[in-house]
Amino acid sequence: MRSGIIAGGNWIVDHLKIIDAWPAQDALASILAESSGNGGSAYNVLKDLALLGAPFPLTGIGLVGDDKTGDAILADCAAHRIAAKQLQRTATAATSYTDVMTVRATGRRTFFHQRGANALLGPEHFEFAGVTAKIFHLGYLLLLDRLDALSADGQTGAAEVLRRARAAGLRTSADCVSDHSGRFRAVAAPSLPHVDYFFANDFEAEKLTGVILRNAQRLDPHAVRAAARALLEAGVREWVFIHFEEGAFAASREAEVWQPSLRVPAADIRGAAGAGDAFAAGVLYGLHEDWPLAESLRLGVSAAAASLYDPRCSASLRPVEECRRLAEQLGFNGASFD
Repeated sequence: MRSGIIAGGNWIVDHLKIIDAWPAQDALASILAESSGNGGSAYNVLKDLALLGAPFPLTGIGLVGDDKTGDAILADCAAHRIAAKQLQRTATAATSYTDVMTVRATGRRTFFHQRGANALLGPEHFEFAGVTAKIFHLGYLLLLDRLDALSADGQTGAAEVLRRARAAGLRTSADCVSDHSGRFRAVAAPSLPHVDYFFANDFEAEKLTGVILRNAQRLDPHAVRAAARALLEAGVREWVFIHFEEGAFAASREAEVWQPSLRVPAADIRGAAGAGDAFAAGVLYGLHEDWPLAESLRLGVSAAAASLYDPRCSASLRPVEECRRLAEQLGFNGASFD
């Protein structure tokens, strides 16, 4: 009986700064508050699962620097019962970090990223022999230099890792970063046939498929459906999850499910950094526990909503039952997905 979720990929410390406005080039913005917290797909998803109260083992795979920031990440893993045996260290590069600038009035954020040790993470750092976990999550594609690198045959290190994970009996999951380089299809496409569950926000889904999801800033449900179908046709094996401000959409080859987001008051939103990872953590929790897909999606959007109450990625996550109560308290928005 398999049990547990392994997450590998980016381990980052976020330095968050709340600013009064996004400045024009050469102009000034004022920093109103600042803090630090976890960042990166693997780190965020595992910590979110721990805070949700996941009753199954959590394991991290990645690379951090031989520095005080790396020490802090390992201590945080220990505090949140995340097994870190495969979270290795290097003296060659510092632990990765991101400066996250969040505009107070809107919650919109901009990232300035130092790849650091994450850029050195390669297929040799992943070991699946004897693993009894149920799900392996890898992220972020397009932000892991060695795993993203294309070989002569058009494959990537990430595709190799995902293939090996499936061969070891794990269900596989992957997420990508909102990159603006135009590399989406070339880097992500080789991984899709080895992915059971694929997560993307609306921007990423557009870049991956070429389908425009918004028309005059309004989400086009038909385009969302078309993008999900395109990702399934590109090889995703079971479920595609596309999330956006209005909610989320899940599609398989046989079914589809829409889920509106929670009605979080704008005045309560402190930052959206980490909301996508909180959504993924909630969905993966339900998938691990074999919940109906609709229930997994509800936890996903509820966890994402909970994450908005603090500018740090995971600081306002709460146990599953509290996420459910938050959904009951706020209700779901009235987005139309017709």
